[in-house]
Amino acid sequence: MNPRLAIITCTLLSAAAVTARAELVNIVWGDAGGFTHQTRIGAGKFIELCAPLSAGVKVEWRFDTSGPTDFNVHYHQGQEVLFPAKMSQVSQAKDTLRVEVKQDYCWKWSNKTAATVELKASLQR
Repeated sequence: MNPRLAIITCTLLSAAAVTARAELVNIVWGDAGGFTHQTRIGAGKFIELCAPLSAGVKVEWRFDTSGPTDFNVHYHQGQEVLFPAKMSQVSQAKDTLRVEVKQDYCWKWSNKTAATVELKASLQR
């Protein structure tokens, strides 16, 4: 392979990896069972807040963003991704997750706009 082409290819692959990179935050529950997180989600980026949860647990969640985001709560079962909640182009929502299956659960926001959005999320067990 041409050395110049190899450098260009590596640069493009590195840029693609950075573009697709998510911010993954492990949820650390406070003494009262709460967790809050504030951040900025860049254009074309996403963030996930994740924690292992046992069956029978209830988590009240809410969020506000400064612009529309695609939002979901999900978990993986083998190759399948299951969505207890899924919304498109919303800037606020609240609900209660009732955990039926012991699993790692993630709250995910995807910013498909051209501008950075602010996120304020709150979860309470």
